Amino acid sequence: MKTLVTASWVIAHDGRSHVEVPDGAVLIDGDTIVDVGDRAELDRRQADVRIDLGDAVVTPGLIDLDALTDIDHLILDSWASPDLASGFTWSAEYFAAPRAVFDAAQRRAVREYALVQLALHGITSYMPIASEVHSDWAETCEDFVAMAEVSSRLGLRGFLGPSFRSGVNVIGADGKRTVMFDEEAGRRGLAEALRFLDHTARLADPLVTGVLLPCRIETLLPELLGDVARAARERGALVRLHALQGMSERDCIQRAYGRTPLQLIADSGLLSDRLIVPHGVVLDVHPEVLGRDTGDVAVLADAGVSIVHCPLTNARYAHNLHTFAGYRARGVNLCLGTDSFPPDLIRGIDVGAQVAKLQAGDLGQGHLTGYFDALWTGGATALHRPDLGRLAAGATADLSAFALDDFRMGVTEDPLRTLVLNGTARDAVLTMVAGRVVMRDGSIPGVDLTELRRSGRQLFDMMRAAYPERDHRRRTVEELFPPVFPQKIQASVQPSPAVTDLIT
Repeated sequence: MKTLVTASWVIAHDGRSHVEVPDGAVLIDGDTIVDVGDRAELDRRQADVRIDLGDAVVTPGLIDLDALTDIDHLILDSWASPDLASGFTWSAEYFAAPRAVFDAAQRRAVREYALVQLALHGITSYMPIASEVHSDWAETCEDFVAMAEVSSRLGLRGFLGPSFRSGVNVIGADGKRTVMFDEEAGRRGLAEALRFLDHTARLADPLVTGVLLPCRIETLLPELLGDVARAARERGALVRLHALQGMSERDCIQRAYGRTPLQLIADSGLLSDRLIVPHGVVLDVHPEVLGRDTGDVAVLADAGVSIVHCPLTNARYAHNLHTFAGYRARGVNLCLGTDSFPPDLIRGIDVGAQVAKLQAGDLGQGHLTGYFDALWTGGATALHRPDLGRLAAGATADLSAFALDDFRMGVTEDPLRTLVLNGTARDAVLTMVAGRVVMRDGSIPGVDLTELRRSGRQLFDMMRAAYPERDHRRRTVEELFPPVFPQKIQASVQPSPAVTDLIT
C-alpha cells in the first residue's frame, strides 16, 4: 500500500544533512520511504492513502534512548532537600525483605500507560528505563515478554531487555548512602536478560530488538560487568549502561575499586561502539572533577561509545553536560533521551539549547542543528540502524509530525526553531512506525485514554503510598512529599483582615 503524507514543512535528508522542504511530501510504499520532495510533484504520484497534515512539520521519527516506561516518579523526587531525598532510597532494613509494589498485571498496565505516552509525544523508537525502587529487585524476562507484546501491538519500535543489578543503593541507620550487594541476584538477572534475547530471536518481530540493559554502574559488581561484556560480544547485542552521571557514583566506585567509573568500564571490556551510556556527565571536564580535558572524552569517542544526553531531566536534577558542543567537537556520538516524564524531546532540546547558550555566554551557541542531529542521526547511529533517523528514499518509514497551526504557537519563522521555542512534543499530530499510523491527532487505535488515565492515577497512588516503608526514618507520605502550599480543607476561605477592612 502506498501512502502520501503532505504538510507545510518536511525535514528531508539529502545524503549529507537534513534539509527543510517547504510545502513538502513523503511517499511511502509499505514500510519504506520511496520519495521525499515537493508536494506539487509527489501529488501526481499514485497513492492509496493520502494524509494531509496542513500547517505542520513532518520530521524523522523521534528516537528516545532513555525512555521512561514507568509511572512518573520525578514529580515526587526532583524537589527534595538532601534530608528528604534520603527517604526515597531503600533502607538497609528494607533491603533484607523487599517487596514488589506492583504485581505482574499492574506492571504490564504501568508499561502500557508509559508506552502510550511515548506515542502521543511523537516517539517512534525507544529504549526503556523504569525505576527499580518499587520492585523487589529488578525486572524479569516475563515482564518484558509482556511489554514486547504491548509495544508491538501499539506499533512502536522497541529496543528491549529487563534491567538487572548486583546491588542496591541503600541508606543505613546512620543516614549515609552505600550499596548493598546480592551477587547471586545479579547473576540471575543477567540470565533473565539472556533468556529475553533468546525470546526476541524466536519472535522475529521487526519492531522488537533484544538488548542488554544493566542498571546503574555502582550497583553492578565488576565480575558481572565482565560477564555482560562477554555476552554482548558473543551475541552482537547493544548494551546500555547508566554511568558517569553523578559524583556519588564516582566516589562510590573509587572507594570500592580504586578506579574511576570510566576505568571500570574500560577494564570490563565494555568500551565499544555497541555501548550506549546515559548520561556521561561526570568526566574529567566536569568542574567538580578536574574542570579540564585530560582525555576522558577522547576515550569514549575513540571507542565509538554513544552518550545519551537527557537535558530536561539533567536540569531538573541540577546536572549539566560540560559541554554538548565540547563532546561533539571531540567526536562523541551524542543521542537524546527523556529519562523521566513527560517524554518530551522537544522541551528537552529547548532546555539543552538554552543551557548551551548560558555555558558559552553566546546566543549563537545554542547548537539547535546539533541537537536535532543528535535526536535523529545520533540515535540511529547508536542503534546501528542507518535506515532510521532520516526521511529519504530507501529509509524505513518512521516519522513524526507536529502542528504549527495553533494560535498559541504564534508565527512560524523556521519550523524547527518555532517548534522548539513556542511548542512542545504535545503538538504531535502524527506518529508513524514502519508506515503504520500509531497515533493521529491524539488518538491511538484500541486505546481508551480516559480509562488509561484513571488506571495510571491509581497506580501512581500505590507507588507513592509505598515510600514510607522503605524510608530509614519511616516518615509519612505527607512528610516526604509536602505540597507547594499547605493544603487545608474547610467549608469556606475567610477573607484576610485587610480584605475585610476594604469591604467594611
